Amino acid sequence: MRTIHAAPLLRLAPGDRPVADAAVLVTGDRIEAVASPDELAAAYPGVRVRRWPGVLGPALVHDGPLPPASTPRERAHALFRLGAAAVLAVHVTDPGLRAAAVRNGVALLTSVRPAALVAGGRADLAVFAEDGSCVATVVAGRLVHRRA
Repeated sequence: MRTIHAAPLLRLAPGDRPVADAAVLVTGDRIEAVASPDELAAAYPGVRVRRWPGVLGPALVHDGPLPPASTPRERAHALFRLGAAAVLAVHVTDPGLRAAAVRNGVALLTSVRPAALVAGGRADLAVFAEDGSCVATVVAGRLVHRRA
């Protein structure tokens, strides 16, 4: 299934200056293309388009213990509410927590990797509001968090 994720501003990597009029085409768990929403819609007629308020960019890598919650599943989902799709494996040593993270698609990394939106890369996206809060998180192409 293909989805175009579009927002008023797009940031290809942390620290990059956001650009206007850009969107990300996601196919399955991968980024297929980054282009203007109009170009993508013309090239892929009928594809689902999700328009988000804020700045769309790569999901974050969480470098610390997972946020506290009642269950391992809820701890994994607490990451998504922060806009994170990956965590350093050293912070996920409990077997139940590790299983919940893997089941929910959280990438377990041995070291921090640069996050970027590139064709062929894993479709880990996040949208942030002007105040820095997370509006939505997409992990491996699946919408896992959307602020109500």
